[in-house]
Amino acid sequence: MTAPGTTRGKFITLEGIDGAGKSTHLSWLEGILRDRGKTVIVTREPGGTPLGETLRELLLYRSQAMHAETEALLMFAARREHLDKVILPALDRGDWVISDRFTDASFAYQGGGRGLATQKLDELEYWVQGEFQPDLTLYFDVTVEVGRKRINAIKAADRFEKEQDEFFQKVRDAYLERAHKFPQRIRVIDANQSLEEVKKSVEIIILSIC
Repeated sequence: MTAPGTTRGKFITLEGIDGAGKSTHLSWLEGILRDRGKTVIVTREPGGTPLGETLRELLLYRSQAMHAETEALLMFAARREHLDKVILPALDRGDWVISDRFTDASFAYQGGGRGLATQKLDELEYWVQGEFQPDLTLYFDVTVEVGRKRINAIKAADRFEKEQDEFFQKVRDAYLERAHKFPQRIRVIDANQSLEEVKKSVEIIILSIC
Protein backbone atom coordinates (compact mmCIF):
# COMPACT_ATOMS: atom_id res chain seq x y z
CA MET A 1 0.00 0.00 0.00
CA THR A 2 1.35 3.41 -0.99
CA ALA A 3 2.41 5.49 2.02
CA PRO A 4 0.47 8.71 2.71
CA GLY A 5 1.96 11.61 0.78
CA THR A 6 3.77 9.30 -1.64
CA THR A 7 2.83 9.24 -5.31
CA ARG A 8 2.67 5.67 -6.58
CA GLY A 9 5.36 4.84 -9.10
CA LYS A 10 4.78 3.61 -12.64
CA PHE A 11 5.41 0.18 -14.08
CA ILE A 12 6.85 0.00 -17.61
CA THR A 13 7.43 -3.27 -19.43
CA LEU A 14 9.47 -3.98 -22.55
CA GLU A 15 8.33 -6.75 -24.87
CA GLY A 16 9.27 -8.25 -28.22
CA ILE A 17 10.52 -11.41 -29.87
CA ASP A 18 14.14 -12.38 -29.28
CA GLY A 19 16.40 -9.95 -31.14
CA ALA A 20 13.90 -7.09 -31.10
CA GLY A 21 16.26 -4.82 -29.15
CA LYS A 22 14.62 -4.65 -25.71
CA SER A 23 17.86 -5.06 -23.78
CA THR A 24 19.61 -2.50 -25.98
CA HIS A 25 17.10 0.17 -25.01
CA LEU A 26 16.56 -0.78 -21.38
CA SER A 27 19.56 0.99 -19.84
CA TRP A 28 19.03 3.98 -22.12
CA LEU A 29 15.41 4.23 -20.97
CA GLU A 30 16.54 3.98 -17.36
CA GLY A 31 18.82 6.95 -17.96
CA ILE A 32 16.00 9.07 -19.38
CA LEU A 33 13.87 8.46 -16.30
CA ARG A 34 16.71 9.09 -13.85
CA ASP A 35 17.48 12.36 -15.64
CA ARG A 36 13.91 13.37 -14.84
CA GLY A 37 14.35 12.70 -11.17
CA LYS A 38 12.77 9.24 -10.99
CA THR A 39 14.06 6.49 -8.74
CA VAL A 40 14.20 3.52 -11.10
CA ILE A 41 14.25 -0.23 -10.48
CA VAL A 42 15.33 -2.36 -13.45
CA THR A 43 14.36 -6.02 -13.44
CA ARG A 44 13.54 -8.91 -15.75
CA GLU A 45 11.38 -11.97 -16.34
CA PRO A 46 11.74 -14.75 -15.77
CA GLY A 47 13.87 -13.66 -12.83
CA GLY A 48 14.03 -10.58 -10.65
CA THR A 49 14.24 -12.49 -7.35
CA PRO A 50 16.55 -15.29 -6.09
CA LEU A 51 13.82 -17.86 -6.72
CA GLY A 52 12.94 -16.26 -10.06
CA GLU A 53 16.56 -16.44 -11.22
CA THR A 54 16.70 -20.14 -10.31
CA LEU A 55 13.56 -20.72 -12.36
CA ARG A 56 15.05 -18.64 -15.19
CA GLU A 57 18.00 -21.01 -15.34
CA LEU A 58 15.63 -23.96 -15.54
CA LEU A 59 13.38 -22.35 -18.17
CA LEU A 60 16.03 -20.90 -20.47
CA TYR A 61 19.14 -23.02 -20.18
CA ARG A 62 18.20 -26.59 -19.24
CA SER A 63 17.98 -28.72 -22.34
CA GLN A 64 15.22 -31.10 -21.26
CA ALA A 65 11.83 -30.64 -22.86
CA MET A 66 8.84 -29.67 -20.73
CA HIS A 67 5.09 -29.59 -21.24
CA ALA A 68 3.72 -26.20 -22.33
CA GLU A 69 1.58 -26.03 -19.18
CA THR A 70 4.61 -26.78 -16.98
CA GLU A 71 6.49 -23.97 -18.70
CA ALA A 72 3.60 -21.53 -18.18
CA LEU A 73 3.17 -22.50 -14.52
CA LEU A 74 6.88 -21.96 -13.83
CA MET A 75 6.72 -18.56 -15.55
CA PHE A 76 3.76 -17.47 -13.43
CA ALA A 77 5.34 -18.87 -10.26
CA ALA A 78 8.39 -16.67 -10.88
CA ARG A 79 6.05 -13.75 -11.63
CA ARG A 80 4.16 -14.13 -8.35
CA GLU A 81 7.46 -13.84 -6.43
CA HIS A 82 8.54 -10.95 -8.65
CA LEU A 83 5.37 -9.01 -7.87
CA ASP A 84 5.50 -9.72 -4.15
CA LYS A 85 9.20 -9.12 -3.56
CA VAL A 86 10.13 -6.46 -6.10
CA ILE A 87 7.50 -4.80 -8.27
CA LEU A 88 4.65 -3.94 -5.89
CA PRO A 89 6.87 -2.79 -2.98
CA ALA A 90 8.83 -0.53 -5.35
CA LEU A 91 5.69 1.04 -6.79
CA ASP A 92 4.33 1.62 -3.29
CA ARG A 93 7.56 3.47 -2.42
CA GLY A 94 6.99 5.73 -5.41
CA ASP A 95 9.74 4.16 -7.53
CA TRP A 96 9.41 3.52 -11.23
CA VAL A 97 9.94 -0.08 -12.33
CA ILE A 98 11.15 -1.17 -15.77
CA SER A 99 10.88 -4.88 -16.50
CA ASP A 100 12.36 -6.75 -19.44
CA ARG A 101 9.20 -8.82 -20.14
CA PHE A 102 6.07 -9.44 -18.09
CA THR A 103 2.75 -11.23 -18.63
CA ASP A 104 2.35 -10.28 -22.30
CA ALA A 105 5.34 -12.54 -22.92
CA SER A 106 3.42 -15.52 -21.52
CA PHE A 107 0.52 -14.88 -23.89
CA ALA A 108 2.99 -14.56 -26.78
CA TYR A 109 5.43 -17.41 -26.04
CA GLN A 110 3.35 -19.98 -24.16
CA GLY A 111 0.10 -18.95 -25.87
CA GLY A 112 1.11 -18.08 -29.42
CA GLY A 113 4.34 -20.07 -29.65
CA ARG A 114 3.41 -23.18 -27.67
CA GLY A 115 -0.30 -23.12 -28.47
CA LEU A 116 -1.51 -23.04 -24.86
CA ALA A 117 -5.17 -22.02 -24.60
CA THR A 118 -5.70 -18.31 -23.91
CA GLN A 119 -8.37 -19.16 -21.33
CA LYS A 120 -5.79 -21.00 -19.21
CA LEU A 121 -3.40 -18.06 -19.40
CA ASP A 122 -6.24 -15.66 -18.52
CA GLU A 123 -6.94 -17.71 -15.40
CA LEU A 124 -3.29 -17.78 -14.39
CA GLU A 125 -2.97 -14.05 -15.00
CA TYR A 126 -5.95 -13.24 -12.78
CA TRP A 127 -4.86 -15.68 -10.07
CA VAL A 128 -1.31 -14.26 -9.91
CA GLN A 129 -1.92 -10.54 -10.43
CA GLY A 130 -5.64 -9.83 -10.23
CA GLU A 131 -6.44 -6.60 -12.10
CA PHE A 132 -2.85 -5.35 -11.91
CA GLN A 133 -1.30 -4.38 -15.25
CA PRO A 134 1.69 -2.32 -16.40
CA ASP A 135 1.08 1.40 -16.81
CA LEU A 136 2.84 1.21 -20.17
CA THR A 137 4.17 -1.57 -22.36
CA LEU A 138 6.66 -0.85 -25.13
CA TYR A 139 6.42 -3.58 -27.75
CA PHE A 140 9.44 -3.61 -30.05
CA ASP A 141 8.17 -5.15 -33.28
CA VAL A 142 10.70 -6.72 -35.61
CA THR A 143 10.52 -9.32 -38.35
CA VAL A 144 11.58 -12.84 -37.46
CA GLU A 145 14.41 -12.66 -39.99
CA VAL A 146 15.88 -9.49 -38.50
CA GLY A 147 15.47 -10.78 -34.94
CA ARG A 148 17.26 -14.02 -35.83
CA LYS A 149 20.19 -12.21 -37.41
CA ARG A 150 20.62 -9.97 -34.37
CA ILE A 151 20.56 -12.87 -31.91
CA ASN A 152 23.04 -14.94 -33.93
CA ALA A 153 25.42 -11.98 -34.05
CA ILE A 154 25.63 -11.33 -30.30
CA LYS A 155 25.30 -14.53 -28.25
CA ALA A 156 24.71 -18.26 -28.01
CA ALA A 157 21.03 -19.14 -28.24
CA ASP A 158 19.01 -20.15 -25.15
CA ARG A 159 16.25 -22.78 -25.15
CA PHE A 160 13.69 -20.40 -26.65
CA GLU A 161 16.04 -18.79 -29.16
CA LYS A 162 16.77 -22.22 -30.61
CA GLU A 163 13.15 -22.55 -31.76
CA GLN A 164 12.33 -22.48 -35.48
CA ASP A 165 11.20 -19.38 -37.37
CA GLU A 166 7.61 -20.68 -37.44
CA PHE A 167 7.55 -20.55 -33.63
CA PHE A 168 8.73 -16.93 -33.58
CA GLN A 169 6.23 -15.91 -36.22
CA LYS A 170 3.47 -17.25 -33.98
CA VAL A 171 4.96 -15.36 -31.04
CA ARG A 172 5.10 -12.14 -33.05
CA ASP A 173 1.52 -12.60 -34.24
CA ALA A 174 0.37 -13.13 -30.65
CA TYR A 175 2.15 -9.95 -29.54
CA LEU A 176 0.50 -7.94 -32.30
CA GLU A 177 -2.87 -9.39 -31.34
CA ARG A 178 -2.30 -8.28 -27.73
CA ALA A 179 -1.30 -4.81 -28.92
CA HIS A 180 -4.50 -4.57 -30.95
CA LYS A 181 -6.53 -5.71 -27.93
CA PHE A 182 -4.91 -3.26 -25.48
CA PRO A 183 -3.94 -0.21 -27.56
CA GLN A 184 -4.01 2.23 -24.63
CA ARG A 185 -1.37 0.25 -22.74
CA ILE A 186 0.73 -1.42 -25.44
CA ARG A 187 2.58 0.93 -27.76
CA VAL A 188 4.04 -0.65 -30.88
CA ILE A 189 7.49 0.54 -31.95
CA ASP A 190 8.94 -0.38 -35.34
CA ALA A 191 12.23 -1.93 -34.23
CA ASN A 192 13.29 -2.63 -37.83
CA GLN A 193 14.31 1.04 -37.94
CA SER A 194 17.75 2.39 -37.08
CA LEU A 195 18.79 2.59 -33.42
CA GLU A 196 18.40 6.36 -33.37
CA GLU A 197 14.93 6.23 -34.92
CA VAL A 198 13.81 3.68 -32.35
CA LYS A 199 15.21 5.78 -29.50
CA LYS A 200 13.34 8.81 -30.80
CA SER A 201 10.07 6.85 -30.86
CA VAL A 202 10.63 5.58 -27.31
CA GLU A 203 11.53 9.02 -25.98
CA ILE A 204 8.37 10.61 -27.36
CA ILE A 205 6.22 7.96 -25.64
CA ILE A 206 8.08 8.15 -22.32
CA LEU A 207 8.01 11.92 -22.12
CA SER A 208 4.24 11.80 -22.50
CA ILE A 209 3.89 10.00 -19.13
CA CYS A 210 6.69 11.62 -17.11
